[in-house]
Amino acid sequence: MSNSDPRVAAVQMTTGPDIRANLQEAERLIRVAADAGAALVVLPENFAFMGRRMQDVLPLRERDGDGQLQSFLSAAAARYGVWIVGGTIPLVADNPERARAASLVFNERGEQVARYDKLHLFDVPGTDEQYTESSTIEPGADSIVLDSPCGRLGVAVCYDLRFPELFRHMLDNDLELLAVPAAFTAVTGKAHWKTLVRARAIENLAYVIAAAQGGYHVNGRETYGNSMIVDPWGTVLARIPQGTGCICYPLERDFQVSVRRSFPAIEHRRSHQSMESDSIDL
Repeated sequence: MSNSDPRVAAVQMTTGPDIRANLQEAERLIRVAADAGAALVVLPENFAFMGRRMQDVLPLRERDGDGQLQSFLSAAAARYGVWIVGGTIPLVADNPERARAASLVFNERGEQVARYDKLHLFDVPGTDEQYTESSTIEPGADSIVLDSPCGRLGVAVCYDLRFPELFRHMLDNDLELLAVPAAFTAVTGKAHWKTLVRARAIENLAYVIAAAQGGYHVNGRETYGNSMIVDPWGTVLARIPQGTGCICYPLERDFQVSVRRSFPAIEHRRSHQSMESDSIDL
């Protein structure tokens, strides 16, 4: 591990309906991360607001480039001199009855340098808990990978973790580091969260910074927490079980290069377009 290795941080929160209180807590944790030397800080999904009903988010929609939540992220990035992946905030959608769940990336000068709109929506007709994100959220259409101080950075959100083809597309754009703001439920989190986060790291030989909601919320929801920073070999470098907090860890860029060179699974990929498939009717 070198002193020149960039440090990254994952913030975990238990967000409620009080935006002012949520932003105060988010800023406190961003400051903790900056004081620990983080160059990049990832906030969880819905870091600024989690209402009693999914529809409660609609009045908070902002236009891209203008609004309280975007101003907060910009000011915090500039104030603490860090890059911020802004969890998700609601932005205006094409459908006037929906919002975009947008994850905005700001550089250390407070400039927005990227936007990712959540692609996969959590529509799950469970028995104890039911979620229909598509009733309020309009899905995005594109993935993003951009240059950052910590390497080629991709962004995905929560339910996206279950769709590995998204990350293969990012890998085609030289993905090295993945930020995943999330709010996994306690039930699905216990079953799959750690496995999915580690799998995305292992199969893409990439670092993963997974920033989650963790605890009991005013709306009665329980989120799983367990924010993690995972290395390209699938090793969990740091983790927060429950509650609010921040983890910070240096990324060993030389380690990633070494792993990709000595275990060249990425180079062994074969295009599905070149494969023949036989269908057998019984």
